[in-house]
Amino acid sequence: MMGHTHAMTGAIAWLGLAPPLAALPLLNDAPSRFIETGIMANALNPAELIAGAVICAGAAMLPDLDHPSATIAQTFGPVTWALSKVVNWLSGGHRGATHSLAFAVAMGFAAHWLANAYPIGRDIMVVLLVGLALRAIGVGIPGNKLGSAMINIGLTAGLYAVFLSLDVGYAWLGLVVGIGCLAHVVGDCMTERGCPVLWPLSAKFVLPWKIGIKTGRKFEQKILAPVLSVAIIGLLFWRLAPV
Repeated sequence: MMGHTHAMTGAIAWLGLAPPLAALPLLNDAPSRFIETGIMANALNPAELIAGAVICAGAAMLPDLDHPSATIAQTFGPVTWALSKVVNWLSGGHRGATHSLAFAVAMGFAAHWLANAYPIGRDIMVVLLVGLALRAIGVGIPGNKLGSAMINIGLTAGLYAVFLSLDVGYAWLGLVVGIGCLAHVVGDCMTERGCPVLWPLSAKFVLPWKIGIKTGRKFEQKILAPVLSVAIIGLLFWRLAPV
């Protein structure tokens, strides 16, 4: 699937799953909120819901870090391109180790550990994922990689500053990263090439069976993308509607 499709499915996955999952122990900062406010909170506030959707959209791009020509490799110019080359070599090429259940779980646990142990590292990851989300939806200058990277950096910094001003907590960062990566894998399993979901086993899975979507063709661009856009808007209205 194309980058914008992965990003939108990541946002949809978070908006659909976050509210019930946010109430689970250790996946939210309800205890700290209780101490500060005296009100037990076991649901995400609107700012966290939206921040999570943006970050999950970026996380849904992470498996394609194994492809130096993919959207993710162009996000921050030479930095992400060089990182992509390294990941491509380590993972055995495109749609290798990074397109698996093991990668999604590993990234989720790594992000959760980072969020709790190293605030600076957590902030760097959040900025990176926000930037990936913006790049995936087409933020930039067509044909100008350096200009696109500079615009992306500026908008990413601005959006992160907004999240900071709204006091967004990131206790759910590991969850959102894992969901985003898994959404990518599921999406690519619906294409004709499939993914090695159970890596290191080499067998590739295609869903639905023998009806693979062809990446970048008319169905994905003219039908699937508009449907996903409507789904995101609908989920936002539903989740943010007054109770």
